[in-house]
Amino acid sequence: MGSERMEMRKRQMSVQQESAVGGTAPAQQGQPGQANPRGSNACCFCWCCCCSCSWNEDRDDRNRKASYDVKEGTSDCEDCPKPTLEEVRSWGQSFDKLMCCPAGRNSFRQFLRTEFSEENMLFWLACEEFCNETNKTTIEEKARVIYEDYISILSPKEVSLDSRVREAINRNMLEPNSHTFDDAQLQIYTLMQRDSYPRYMNSPAYKNLLNTLSEQSPES
Repeated sequence: MGSERMEMRKRQMSVQQESAVGGTAPAQQGQPGQANPRGSNACCFCWCCCCSCSWNEDRDDRNRKASYDVKEGTSDCEDCPKPTLEEVRSWGQSFDKLMCCPAGRNSFRQFLRTEFSEENMLFWLACEEFCNETNKTTIEEKARVIYEDYISILSPKEVSLDSRVREAINRNMLEPNSHTFDDAQLQIYTLMQRDSYPRYMNSPAYKNLLNTLSEQSPES
């Protein structure tokens, strides 16, 4: 009987220990961040520093929000009068004439917004303003903003640039000047001209604007 009691006592103690372990383990695993610690994430780099890996966890949300803002936004960066019929007709002659006209840029920008590529126009406009800067401190500050907004692979507004241009920008960011983004600006300008401009010319947005102004013109 003594040996049976000893065996029974050992089994009870074993069950109690297993229950105690089983009761705490799930609670620990259920705590946010414990089952998948941040340390297991690969760290990502931008030109200036190693960023927090937690940025990647929210990147999808940031991209969705940025897409919503671009799609639903209504504000334009330029104030300009309503285009004339002659101006709208000239937009069809060349991309240069479209981009030289503030109303043309606004109309084209609204079209890019529908294609979720408005960042190309925004980057081009930012570069136009940037290249006119002469103050060294202002140049450095604006260069960093442009880089983080449009060049960094972490940005939801990143523009499409080839590796050669990106590498040149990364080198120039060590000591930026007003020409730091010249090659990138030209590349995005060419991309818009070859890719988006032909679609804009055939879009209902351009045709409707042209038809509306034609109907309102005294010539018609």
